[in-house]
Amino acid sequence: MTDRADLTLSSPAQRATAHRWIDGLPVGTRVTFKGPQRTLEQSSRMWAMLTDISRQKLLNGRRWTTDQWKVIFLEALGRETAFIPSLVGKFIPYGQSSSDLSVKEMSDLIEFMFAWGAENNVRWTDPAVADPARDNAA
Repeated sequence: MTDRADLTLSSPAQRATAHRWIDGLPVGTRVTFKGPQRTLEQSSRMWAMLTDISRQKLLNGRRWTTDQWKVIFLEALGRETAFIPSLVGKFIPYGQSSSDLSVKEMSDLIEFMFAWGAENNVRWTDPAVADPARDNAA
């Protein structure tokens, strides 16, 4: 095994590989466990919601792009974000990726966005977003 490795526990063989790796690691090795990665359906829902929000809402008197709203919501949920310098002297956001979120983290983000949207009169164009109970009925 190298200094970094990712393994998804998708079979008994993968689980055995994880055990083998752990048994062979030196003391002091850091191990991180994450829940299952967010689904494509969750990602699609998030982008649909961000599109509705970016088209309808202002924050601090101005419009923001879907990417900017995503960073705003991720930061509101406690995801680490920072601004780092670019090569041309500007500042760019760092740490705002949603692709590494777990299913639960993405669910929390979507629920937070839905609650914020309800409080701020966002009209959802996606019927599934307009009726989140549909997800729980399945």
